Amino acid sequence: MQQQFLDAYDSQLRTAAEIAGASSTAVHGPLLLATFAGGRGFVTYAELGDVDADDVALLVDAAADHFLSLPDIAEVEWKTRGHDRAPGLHDALVDRGFVPEDPESIMIGEARLLAQQVDIPVQVTIRRSRTDDEVFAAGEMQGLVFDDPDWRSRAGDLVVRLREDPSTELWIAVVDDLVISAGRLQPVAGTEFAGLWGGATLPQWRGRGIYRALTAERARSALAHGIRYLQSDSTEFSRPILERSGLLKVSTTTPYVWTRPAG
Repeated sequence: MQQQFLDAYDSQLRTAAEIAGASSTAVHGPLLLATFAGGRGFVTYAELGDVDADDVALLVDAAADHFLSLPDIAEVEWKTRGHDRAPGLHDALVDRGFVPEDPESIMIGEARLLAQQVDIPVQVTIRRSRTDDEVFAAGEMQGLVFDDPDWRSRAGDLVVRLREDPSTELWIAVVDDLVISAGRLQPVAGTEFAGLWGGATLPQWRGRGIYRALTAERARSALAHGIRYLQSDSTEFSRPILERSGLLKVSTTTPYVWTRPAG
């Protein structure tokens, strides 16, 4: 099962699916170099092929030089995967100024197995968000949980996304009009997948099955839209929760981020 999930991930969620919405894309060997609005660059690939450390260093140099030549690009992410064959990649990225962030687990599960019945406190209601105010309330809660001072702008971006893309859904858990947990369901066009993103629960409401129930509701919605797999990149904090919901860890991913020097 784990290998089946990983094969589906590699064949469906890499390359084109990752750069949907890019304003421009360049190709260098196996690399896709994507530019997004807001000055963000992104590097991805299906595989690097039969390369050695010197070959990998040349690929990193080419990608770094490409984005360095684009003055509007302020930040670039190179998304690595733990199961890739990429000799010398860490050293080559660090040498060019990329900084590794915390590794995350690539979690995948079948929607039909995740659509469980989960008991939650009777005062909690789980439903899809209905208003912009609810999106901002969920964003404020997530900002508190993740210590994110920029939560308001992220919530504003989500409001726009929900209007422009009706396939994206925000699900919330509510007690007396207070959003205590939330998470998105984001189908990936042209694939059998939807992503589970932005999951958070207020500390005082954890350990009561609420986030697992939120995941189950998103799984039911995914099934209704013909989606087979659910996927999430999770921290070590959220990984056990997703495992209890039925997702499996199939690999890891580590973002390496380059930030343009000031001046």
